[in-house]
Amino acid sequence: MGQFSGKGAVVTGGTRGIGRAIVERLAAEGATVVFNYAHSAEAAADVERAVGGGPGGSKAYGIRVDLARRGAAAELMAAADEMLDGLDILVNNAAAEFTPTSLAATDEELYDAAMEVNARSTFLTMRHAARTMRDNGRVINISTLNTTRPAPGTAAYAASKGAVEQLTKVAATELGPRGITVNAVCPGATDTDLLRGTNPAESLEQVARLTPLRRLGQPDDIASVVALLAGPDGRWLTGQLVHATGGIG
Repeated sequence: MGQFSGKGAVVTGGTRGIGRAIVERLAAEGATVVFNYAHSAEAAADVERAVGGGPGGSKAYGIRVDLARRGAAAELMAAADEMLDGLDILVNNAAAEFTPTSLAATDEELYDAAMEVNARSTFLTMRHAARTMRDNGRVINISTLNTTRPAPGTAAYAASKGAVEQLTKVAATELGPRGITVNAVCPGATDTDLLRGTNPAESLEQVARLTPLRRLGQPDDIASVVALLAGPDGRWLTGQLVHATGGIG
């Protein structure tokens, strides 16, 4: 019996990096998790197999839904309604593919893609949760340190995550009377395939040296923060932007 036993959870972007770590953590502690993926059925099946072998016969189910497509968020939540006994935890982790691009070089297509996946799909899943989530539920949105420590090349990405943070704060005020908490986790540099694919190794080494803990974050570090916010010990935290950065603020 884990702290999420009997809970139903939805995690967007659950096949790699931070998203996969969150799916595995919630399921390992008893939740039944529905997650989406955009492309790789093989990666989704790998997550399902890994989780299915977890404690207590924990379960996770991948749904192929690309949140870059209009209508996809509604399809994901409708599928989750069918597969879960009820919605208790929503984690918005999915993000559009990101390559550092200067403001001058950012075209409308790139900007729209960031807004569609990062901000619009988060709004739509949260709206669904506001209508259907059981009392005392948990909403956790994954944001970024780039909203408070702006970096060149992140205009569209940071703007979309800024919208997510404002949605978080507003929803916390609206859903609080039902005991539902709404928070955002803002990771710093986290050791994922995406991070390594967009940054040279020497740059990552420099970032690691800047943290008081002298290392990059790991996906499990972020999943642990999400688990705290999603569990009973997170009941008094709402409307917060939690910086999970290893000390870089």
